[in-house]
Amino acid sequence: MWQMKEGYKPFQEFGRDVYTMASFFPAEVSYNIADPVTAKEIFSSSPRFPKPLKFYTLLNYFGDNVVGSDGAIWKKHRKPSAPAFRYKNNKLVWDEAAKITLSLFDTPEWCGKDVVRIDHALDVTLPLALAIISISGFGREMRWENDAYIPTGHTMTFKDALHIVSGNLRVKLLVPEWALPFRANWRLVERSFKELQKYMLEMVTARRTSEVKEERYDLFSGLLDATEKDDARERLTDAELLGNIFVFLLAGHETTAHTLAFAFGLLALHPEEQDKLYEEIIGITPDLRIPTYDELGKFKRTMAVLYETLRFFPPANGIGKTSAEDTTLPTSTGESIVVPQGTLLALDFLGLHHNTKYWTEPEKFDPSRFLKPDWPREAFFPFSGGVRSCLGRRFFESEAVAILAVLLSRYRVALPDDLDVKPTWENILVPTMSLTMAPKRIPLAFHKR
Repeated sequence: MWQMKEGYKPFQEFGRDVYTMASFFPAEVSYNIADPVTAKEIFSSSPRFPKPLKFYTLLNYFGDNVVGSDGAIWKKHRKPSAPAFRYKNNKLVWDEAAKITLSLFDTPEWCGKDVVRIDHALDVTLPLALAIISISGFGREMRWENDAYIPTGHTMTFKDALHIVSGNLRVKLLVPEWALPFRANWRLVERSFKELQKYMLEMVTARRTSEVKEERYDLFSGLLDATEKDDARERLTDAELLGNIFVFLLAGHETTAHTLAFAFGLLALHPEEQDKLYEEIIGITPDLRIPTYDELGKFKRTMAVLYETLRFFPPANGIGKTSAEDTTLPTSTGESIVVPQGTLLALDFLGLHHNTKYWTEPEKFDPSRFLKPDWPREAFFPFSGGVRSCLGRRFFESEAVAILAVLLSRYRVALPDDLDVKPTWENILVPTMSLTMAPKRIPLAFHKR
């Protein structure tokens, strides 16, 4: 948590972009890293620096998956997932994101209103992102009007089950089964896990038993096909199928929702940047038509706003690796670091994103820095790096740009007039950490243009 507040400051205090930390319990030595040269070496040498899988137990509750695995097992999970993140499905993501955002304006909370007050940005971005990953990734349509509908055989909505599970994985991991009934919150968590598993199993059964076999390009199809492989080395078990459905549902909506919430908060605090963004959007779609996926490349400032948001609020504030052998690591100063086998290597993304050797005025919100051809790509890791970088990067970019383009062409986002706190970064953009970095609460007001 301290990294979210400190950024590059500890590295400045030590006078180095790599420094050592030691602990007595557990007894271990680790390196904290905000050096792009060192980071590149680690990301480009996966066999030498594997993931410390003990930190990913939380994500493997329903089954092993592409996030909580490494090496040959990771390749087994990645192979059926990768085709879903190509042109056809990214275009589907764009189209669905635009359509679902438009349908938001027809809901009772928005329709016919000049100002829409939102208590927390996530009240909009979470259901938006979940609806998009559900239909484009898994063929499961979600509508605003049945958002609170509980199907027969269930005791809570799909959305509620997923959100409770994502925020309480540690409860399920740390609290023994026999103790769960003793607290109301623990009982709710236990019920949510059972409900989510039931929903996922229903999705699998529905697709497998469908009388009409459509040709699909979505993520779900690739994962299901992998359960029928003849080669056992490539075949996913049913538990691994559920494990991957869970992590893609989670990662596919939570990170997007959190990033968009932070972006709306930043734009509300910086209306001059919002005006520049609106000029770009309306310049591409002056008649308020829905832009096409092939126009994604035109939204350069929109993408810059998203990247600048991710520079401040990446989904993960860092990532850990371990050294599989005694080795050395290069640094940007030319010196080498001796790394004993078993050493934990903590790549500090917030440190990298605020490293003053690479970023001018890193504490300033300045999307235009990403419009320059020579912006420091080597010090930017919101999608991690190397062969293990985020599979869904283009998925996220397509979805987020489409949402911003449609919503901000029709509404101006601002902070509410009746805020009970001073409208500053420190009061509005308060990050918390669950599985990914999330805003604590960002109240907003959307004014119809």
